[in-house]
Amino acid sequence: MSKGSGSGGYSGGLDRRDFLKAGALGVAAGAIYGCGEPGSGQASLAGAASVPGGLGSAPAQPFAAPPIDQVRIGFVGVGGMGTAHVRNLVRIDGCVVSAVCDIREEHAERAADIIEEAGHPRPALYTGGETDFERLTAEADVDLVYTATPWRWHVPVCVAAMENGKHSATEVPAAYTLEDCWRLVETAERTNRHCLMMENVNYGRAELLCLNLVRQGLLGEILHAECGYLHDLRGIKFADDGEGLWRRDHAWTRDGNLYPTHGLGPVANCMDINRGDKFDYLVSMSSPSRGLQEWAAEHYPEGHPKRAETFALGDVNGSLIKTARGGTIYVSHDTNLPRPYSRINQVQGTKGIFQGYPDRVYIEGRSPSHRWEEAETYYEEFEHPLWTALQEASIGAGHGGMDFMEDYRLIKCLREGLPTDMNVYDAAALSAVCELSEISVANGSAPVEFPDFTRGQWKDWAPWPVVGA
Repeated sequence: MSKGSGSGGYSGGLDRRDFLKAGALGVAAGAIYGCGEPGSGQASLAGAASVPGGLGSAPAQPFAAPPIDQVRIGFVGVGGMGTAHVRNLVRIDGCVVSAVCDIREEHAERAADIIEEAGHPRPALYTGGETDFERLTAEADVDLVYTATPWRWHVPVCVAAMENGKHSATEVPAAYTLEDCWRLVETAERTNRHCLMMENVNYGRAELLCLNLVRQGLLGEILHAECGYLHDLRGIKFADDGEGLWRRDHAWTRDGNLYPTHGLGPVANCMDINRGDKFDYLVSMSSPSRGLQEWAAEHYPEGHPKRAETFALGDVNGSLIKTARGGTIYVSHDTNLPRPYSRINQVQGTKGIFQGYPDRVYIEGRSPSHRWEEAETYYEEFEHPLWTALQEASIGAGHGGMDFMEDYRLIKCLREGLPTDMNVYDAAALSAVCELSEISVANGSAPVEFPDFTRGQWKDWAPWPVVGA
């Protein structure tokens, strides 16, 4: 699965000059938030956990906005992933996509056709360049701005939305610098608006089965988890369209765990991160970089400019997180080498274990001694209620239906005035792994402390319950 904010989303190319310019802007932001440019190692080991000045306490309870009967949505970035979300949203009661923004007019028109064919009014289109989302957020009569752009635009779109009184939702990762993580938190708190990261894997069938087993106590106390994003993306990174226009560029200068949230989101829920526990510190190390160079040499002729590219990103990154309650989480990133897809998805407790790829379970006293059981045998008794209720409605949606479920839950929470399943603190904590891993790698795999984006409220916030439809 290459969900990555975009799959071509805000379909513009990012050339080397633009990428370096974006990095320079990151350094400027760092002057405010106390961190350096991603990949630079400028953020100190101790300073990484600093709380920006001027921030008070986080809310005593996760934020819930007044209910919205009909959620009006402005969508920014309607390439592959953005279009998939639009197709989901037109099937969900209580919402309408009333504005669409993309730098490619044909993508915006395609989304408008989908919306109109579903029986909704044709949306207003914003196709006036890379920053036309600013006009949408300022003038469009919408409640929520949803973005599926390339990574560098996630924070600017969300901040513009919140500053203009709109809730915001973004594809993953929400940010990839610590200063931008804090910027999302600060803006959400100051404006009293939602800012959430749309992590579709939290709603995967196996992942929700595992969460239900944890909540039912079958795995005992959860002590350890292993997860990751292990996906051969060489062809996608070198493509001349879609994510190939921008995703490979991050490997030029960054070395760390660049895309942690697909694997980390579900196991963080099982370990009550930000809701009874928190990420405490991280150590990270990377292998040498070989995969992209070798792929280019095999697929392009002598003299082709892509053969001359060099990459800082190690082909395999392993990051180990310690939690405040003493738990451990291994997070892997492997996108430059030949391999079958995996997110690992292992959750180990004192009474049993769940492990993905293939999905299997072992529960002491219930399973045959020292033998795995297929997870499929547990669905009849322990299927998560979201899947029980929405499995049929989600047929045909992306990634086996999980994309529909995440969109459904977002709209439900906004319509009913509920706290969203993930919030800005989750978006920041999960995304912080990106730069924290880069800092650790750059400093000889030294431990780096996590910021506490909740400023202590994680001790009192209740764990994510087994929610229904």
